[in-house]
Amino acid sequence: MRREEEILADIADAADAIVRSMRDQSFADFLADDDLRDAILLRLIRIGEAARQLPPTLKSRHPNVPWADTIAFRNRAVHAYFAIDWSIVWETATADVPTLQGQIAAIITAQQPPLDPPDGSGRGSR
Repeated sequence: MRREEEILADIADAADAIVRSMRDQSFADFLADDDLRDAILLRLIRIGEAARQLPPTLKSRHPNVPWADTIAFRNRAVHAYFAIDWSIVWETATADVPTLQGQIAAIITAQQPPLDPPDGSGRGSR
């Protein structure tokens, strides 16, 4: 089984890529670009799959993150691929993912062990 840190990094990487890809895109641009739509949808699916793999203990420690919605989005996208509502994908990518990006970054930062000071005293600090 993969470590929490690896799974969280996968979510962060996909969210970062979505935010970068969607920068300066209009909804019309998004709809007109099949490759962009497919890339965004795949990254959203990856986020949902990674969220599904996280242990319940981590999810319960971070109830502000919409874990269930993220996983449900992945399930709908995978099992009803030919019935995708691109306006929902757009809204998710432009409104929800930037928020998720910040939440995941905060979790990753909080889980990093404190750095040992250069004096070797063993008292961790940042």
